[in-house]
Amino acid sequence: MALTLEQLRADIADVLGESPEDIPDDENLVDYGLDSVRLMVLVGRWRDAHGLDVAVTDLAERPAVEEWAALLGATG
Repeated sequence: MALTLEQLRADIADVLGESPEDIPDDENLVDYGLDSVRLMVLVGRWRDAHGLDVAVTDLAERPAVEEWAALLGATG
């Protein structure tokens, strides 16, 4: 099953303890509390649920929802 933009935002919000509506597309997620541990949790979640194989470092270089959506091919 493909990762949707809605699921991407929901997963990010979940690990950050935020509401999905409070996570803007273009903001640096580090400012919202994203750290390496949370990033590894997300990568593992997306690998298990969606079969995505992405390097933590690729996501860490561009920590924004819109950047990740493009990198991960999230739709919708």
